[in-house]
Amino acid sequence: MKLTKKLMLSLVAAGVASAVSAADITLTIGHVDPQEWTTSKKGAATEVFKNLVEAESGGRIEVNVYPASQLGGETDLVQSAQEGMISMAMVSGAFAKVCKEAAVLEIPYLFPSAPVAWEVLDGQFGKDLSAHCLEQTGLRTLAYGETGFRNFTNSKRPVAEPADLDGLKIRVMTLPLYVEMVKAMGAEPTPIAWPEVPSALTTGVVDGQENPVSVIHANKFYEFQKYLTLDGHVYGTDFLLINEDVYASLSEADRAIVDRAAKVAGTLGRAIQQFNSAKGLKALAENGMTITTPTAEQLAKFQAAAQPAVIDWLKGEVDPQWIDRVQSAVQQASAN
Repeated sequence: MKLTKKLMLSLVAAGVASAVSAADITLTIGHVDPQEWTTSKKGAATEVFKNLVEAESGGRIEVNVYPASQLGGETDLVQSAQEGMISMAMVSGAFAKVCKEAAVLEIPYLFPSAPVAWEVLDGQFGKDLSAHCLEQTGLRTLAYGETGFRNFTNSKRPVAEPADLDGLKIRVMTLPLYVEMVKAMGAEPTPIAWPEVPSALTTGVVDGQENPVSVIHANKFYEFQKYLTLDGHVYGTDFLLINEDVYASLSEADRAIVDRAAKVAGTLGRAIQQFNSAKGLKALAENGMTITTPTAEQLAKFQAAAQPAVIDWLKGEVDPQWIDRVQSAVQQASAN
């Protein structure tokens, strides 16, 4: 019989209490990915975080990882971390629901490459965003990971520029930013919860969807999606979060251990994501997908269609200075 989320969290809390005798400090961290580190960026990141913290603390700090949505979806995990039911969470898009300014990272066609995104996130802009979101949410961003660049797939035709999307029904996450983006490109955005996506694709409720290559491959979307477009419209960021009260309760030395391990975790998560994207792209081609790589001119058309619409929407949600600042940071990083 499946445990309810509330019961599971209660058992986690009880486990933390009983573990005090075995370790001075117990940290709990939840995420939605599988735990297998070779195929899961969050799995790899949390596994290395656990091992480093436990080793460097000599066992005084124990880290318990709950993968695969055992403690709920990303929205649940953020809320549980805020309430102190769990110590930590590693999430992606759901963080923008509680810190709206984090959504500026999802401006379409913002980052020209992953290294530019890393430089922006690890630089002053990332530090400023982390400090702001800490103030807004009570959650400290220990490190930024990566979920990868999102790309379109569909079952109807090759897509090389926005005009090719005209009339296609595209599944999007249940977030307004993605609805605005896809609508601006001429397609019909259809918000659908993740568990329902395979059924929606196989039954023709939607013609296509958008996700990183690694996700497309891992979920075998090639079985019912013929066409892949490598447009990289949104760079997905992982946030490795810790409840600020938990973090503040640690000694200075233990905070240093957690900080170091988190930086390694974020870096490893990025590496695993890059590896699986490269491996997945080859596998998708071998499984018969037709892969379209838009030219620079075609990508400019995608950007011109999607970016202004999303920015206009964002200006009604966040202080426009955050939009200006992230664009400035990208421009500076791209010039380096």
